Amino acid sequence: MLAPKAREVVRCCRLLAGYSEEAGVTTRTFLSAPMRDVHAHLTAWMQRCGMTVSIDHAGNLRGVYAGSSPHAPRLFIGSHLDTVVHAGAFDGVLGVVLAVALVDALDGRRLPFRIEVVGFSDEEGVRFGVPFIGSRGLVGSVDDALLGRRDARGRSVSDAIRDYGLEPSRIGESQVIDEAIGYVEFHIEQGPTLDRLGLPLGIVDSIVGQSRLAVVFTGSANHAGTTPMNARRDALAGAAEWIGAIEAIASEVSGLVATVGRIEAIPGATNVIAGRCETSLDVRHSGDDVRAAAVARMLERARQIASRRHLDVRWDVCLDQPSTSMSPHLIATLERATARRGLPVHHMSSGAGHDAMVMAARMPAAMLFLRSPNGISHHPDETVLEDDVTAALNVGHELLELVARSGS
Repeated sequence: MLAPKAREVVRCCRLLAGYSEEAGVTTRTFLSAPMRDVHAHLTAWMQRCGMTVSIDHAGNLRGVYAGSSPHAPRLFIGSHLDTVVHAGAFDGVLGVVLAVALVDALDGRRLPFRIEVVGFSDEEGVRFGVPFIGSRGLVGSVDDALLGRRDARGRSVSDAIRDYGLEPSRIGESQVIDEAIGYVEFHIEQGPTLDRLGLPLGIVDSIVGQSRLAVVFTGSANHAGTTPMNARRDALAGAAEWIGAIEAIASEVSGLVATVGRIEAIPGATNVIAGRCETSLDVRHSGDDVRAAAVARMLERARQIASRRHLDVRWDVCLDQPSTSMSPHLIATLERATARRGLPVHHMSSGAGHDAMVMAARMPAAMLFLRSPNGISHHPDETVLEDDVTAALNVGHELLELVARSGS
């Protein structure tokens, strides 16, 4: 019954991937120009489904499908519409498109609760270096420090919101203040586990905690040909030594992952010793104490390297997100929905961060992963299997039926 919808979901995701800041690849950051095209396309579909659609002042696309009574509680279903640089077609957006398809499949039937589909404006944090701007708007944790953060062009988050025709002083209106049944997010796994097990779906029990930092080494720029090796204060060399130390520290701790995904040497000329080196640090583990201890070791190592090399080092914490358990009640409901559709029930944790971990601070939250063929994500080769999308739609439909029968 839902197989045609699955084909429509995949087609829609691939179409939306064409709305990009760069030709030939998918890059769509917080409230950038192509986000208007995404909003327009999904708004038209949502309205055809009978949804009331708006964009809140955090830039989130929100479509409400009314329940059988005016004061029915809300079940939120969603994910994010922004992407990483040179992304695939399914990370984030699949969860939004799949949610709209679930409402469409109701064919006008009203349930004893409202469904609110949310397309979050920012989860990846590419433009401003801090993720979850969209979902933070719904839980009320957007503060002045976040609104004041600036992108590479010097525009602040507040500026970006105004540029989009929204008003940052009204961002509090985005917050969910009434009681909600919960939040459910469908998302590709972004890893190889389900693919290796030959499973279409996985129920997420928890999302690991993560720390993100900006770490800057400062030395002294000088001529590459005339400065003796023992007289150099090479910021890039110091950062390189530190990156190797991070890999060694992370390898010693089971389940810990650490990544330096960005490094910029300044002034960046072939014949000039780098006087400044800006890097990023991403550390994740299911145990918050383990993660915090690892970050402390890595920063202490940065101090030691900088001291020995006569460099300065400083850092800013961009994110300190604790590990998050999903709602036992919603997990059990997903289990029943999966089993009732004759699909294997598999539990797993998420090594990637998701909007569900932010929403869990305000309401019960749950996630259902879809298999990522070959474990590829954050890459143009990212894909999904149509049969897996059908399976997710079937489980989603069964979830709605179970929630309707339970009254919660």
